[in-house]
Amino acid sequence: MAETPPPLTSGSAPSAVPAALWEEAGWLDCQLSVELPLHKFTVRDLLQLTVGSIVETNWKNGDDMPLRANRRQIAWVEFEALGDALAVRVTELV
Repeated sequence: MAETPPPLTSGSAPSAVPAALWEEAGWLDCQLSVELPLHKFTVRDLLQLTVGSIVETNWKNGDDMPLRANRRQIAWVEFEALGDALAVRVTELV
Protein backbone atom coordinates (compact mmCIF):
# COMPACT_ATOMS: atom_id res chain seq x y z
CA MET A 1 0.00 0.00 0.00
CA ALA A 2 1.36 3.44 -0.98
CA GLU A 3 2.20 5.85 1.79
CA THR A 4 -0.21 8.80 1.99
CA PRO A 5 1.59 12.16 2.03
CA PRO A 6 0.91 14.45 4.98
CA PRO A 7 -1.89 16.98 4.47
CA LEU A 8 -0.95 20.52 3.49
CA THR A 9 -1.58 22.93 6.34
CA SER A 10 -1.09 26.66 6.53
CA GLY A 11 2.09 26.10 8.55
CA SER A 12 3.64 23.48 6.27
CA ALA A 13 6.96 24.52 4.87
CA PRO A 14 7.82 23.35 1.36
CA SER A 15 10.70 21.28 2.75
CA ALA A 16 8.27 19.38 5.01
CA VAL A 17 6.09 18.29 2.07
CA PRO A 18 7.29 15.42 -0.15
CA ALA A 19 8.65 16.54 -3.53
CA ALA A 20 6.19 14.29 -5.40
CA LEU A 21 3.28 16.20 -3.87
CA TRP A 22 4.73 19.53 -5.07
CA GLU A 23 5.21 18.11 -8.58
CA GLU A 24 1.53 17.09 -8.70
CA ALA A 25 0.44 20.58 -7.62
CA GLY A 26 2.82 22.41 -9.98
CA TRP A 27 0.13 23.16 -12.57
CA LEU A 28 -2.16 25.01 -10.11
CA ASP A 29 -2.61 28.73 -10.77
CA CYS A 30 -1.55 31.25 -8.15
CA GLN A 31 -1.70 35.02 -8.07
CA LEU A 32 1.47 36.94 -7.21
CA SER A 33 1.29 40.51 -5.96
CA VAL A 34 3.75 43.12 -4.73
CA GLU A 35 2.25 45.60 -2.29
CA LEU A 36 3.29 49.23 -1.94
CA PRO A 37 1.96 51.30 0.97
CA LEU A 38 0.46 54.58 -0.21
CA HIS A 39 0.71 57.81 1.75
CA LYS A 40 -2.67 59.37 2.58
CA PHE A 41 -4.44 57.70 -0.38
CA THR A 42 -8.23 58.20 -0.33
CA VAL A 43 -11.19 56.94 -2.32
CA ARG A 44 -11.32 60.39 -3.92
CA ASP A 45 -7.72 59.89 -5.09
CA LEU A 46 -8.67 56.48 -6.48
CA LEU A 47 -11.60 57.95 -8.44
CA GLN A 48 -9.37 60.65 -9.90
CA LEU A 49 -6.74 58.26 -11.31
CA THR A 50 -6.12 58.61 -15.04
CA VAL A 51 -3.53 57.30 -17.47
CA GLY A 52 -0.23 58.94 -16.53
CA SER A 53 -1.22 59.65 -12.90
CA ILE A 54 1.63 59.51 -10.39
CA VAL A 55 0.90 58.15 -6.93
CA GLU A 56 3.27 58.87 -4.04
CA THR A 57 4.22 55.88 -1.89
CA ASN A 58 5.59 55.52 1.64
CA TRP A 59 8.20 53.04 0.45
CA LYS A 60 11.78 54.28 0.55
CA ASN A 61 13.87 53.69 -2.56
CA GLY A 62 15.92 50.53 -2.02
CA ASP A 63 13.67 49.02 0.67
CA ASP A 64 12.37 45.52 0.04
CA MET A 65 8.65 44.97 -0.56
CA PRO A 66 6.51 41.95 0.37
CA LEU A 67 5.73 39.45 -2.40
CA ARG A 68 2.51 37.52 -1.84
CA ALA A 69 1.16 34.35 -3.44
CA ASN A 70 -2.61 34.13 -3.05
CA ARG A 71 -2.46 36.84 -0.35
CA ARG A 72 0.17 35.01 1.73
CA GLN A 73 3.64 36.54 1.99
CA ILE A 74 6.27 34.25 0.52
CA ALA A 75 9.25 36.55 -0.04
CA TRP A 76 10.77 40.02 0.03
CA VAL A 77 11.61 41.61 -3.32
CA GLU A 78 13.07 44.76 -4.83
CA PHE A 79 12.17 46.45 -8.11
CA GLU A 80 14.67 46.21 -10.95
CA ALA A 81 14.70 47.56 -14.49
CA LEU A 82 14.93 44.74 -17.04
CA GLY A 83 15.39 46.33 -20.45
CA ASP A 84 12.27 48.46 -20.94
CA ALA A 85 10.26 46.42 -18.38
CA LEU A 86 10.00 46.60 -14.61
CA ALA A 87 10.74 43.36 -12.74
CA VAL A 88 11.18 42.23 -9.15
CA ARG A 89 14.21 40.42 -7.77
CA VAL A 90 13.68 38.05 -4.83
CA THR A 91 15.97 39.09 -1.98
CA GLU A 92 14.66 36.81 0.78
CA LEU A 93 12.28 33.86 0.99
CA VAL A 94 10.03 33.84 4.05
